[in-house]
Amino acid sequence: MTSTTQAALAHVPNTATADEIAAIVERDGGVIIDGLLTDDQVARFNAEIDPYLDGLRPGSLSSNQAVQDFHGAQTRRLTNLVTLSKTFREEIIDHDLVLAVADWAMLDSYDSYWMGTAQVIEIGPGNKAQPHHRDLENYPPFLALGPDGPEVMCNFLIALTDFTEENGATRVIPGSHKWPDFNDRGTPEQTIPATMKAGDALFFSGKLAHGGGANVTSDVRRRGVAFTFNPGYLVPEEAYPHVIDLELARTLSPRVQQLLGFRSFHDDSHGYPGLWQVNYDDIEDYLGL
Repeated sequence: MTSTTQAALAHVPNTATADEIAAIVERDGGVIIDGLLTDDQVARFNAEIDPYLDGLRPGSLSSNQAVQDFHGAQTRRLTNLVTLSKTFREEIIDHDLVLAVADWAMLDSYDSYWMGTAQVIEIGPGNKAQPHHRDLENYPPFLALGPDGPEVMCNFLIALTDFTEENGATRVIPGSHKWPDFNDRGTPEQTIPATMKAGDALFFSGKLAHGGGANVTSDVRRRGVAFTFNPGYLVPEEAYPHVIDLELARTLSPRVQQLLGFRSFHDDSHGYPGLWQVNYDDIEDYLGL
């Protein structure tokens, strides 16, 4: 087992460049971007999703205990955010810095990429710590490739309330993205909390070992929004073209349409003919976008 001695994650301002952010992620596996969202954006997003979260029960309906532990007995998860939140679809996933950093993470592997999933995760009082994992475990062959494999997933986790060690701030193991054995997910003693103010964002590699922290408070809910990206040659976690209404998709920017599967995927840098097409024509032409 590999140990870590890093005391805290590095922070950068929201004026940092994608290259500056990339350098830290390459070294540590993750970085906190201070003030990625404004107070107004956080307030509007929370107001848009509050009615839907209020209607959710915490926990998992799965009969599998491992899945129940992963989802969290006192955790509520809300998806289909593109449909539910104007702020999310127009300002958060279309954010210039977000997509510049995603470009850095994804484009060495493939010219085009999906948004894999987007979910609000609200950890309630009494929820125990989530089991450690790496996000790339969605795609097992890349787990076996270890640190030398391509970056097939990256994650933005934006705090929508303050993240503290007591209320369940996500815990990470800096440097674990370079461990030789990705089946080694580390121990709780190796983790550090990603404490953040509302509007701050943790950006991290899909190779980084991490997990939601335990909420040991009696009355504080920890809310954040996590959204991932993966290359166009891998199926995303959420089936957006089947969930998002086409008329809503027409109102989105071309780059968001691409992220959601309403445009075809190309890889000109490697000379591949493309993916997600109809009779070798681009899907956006078929849809009339």
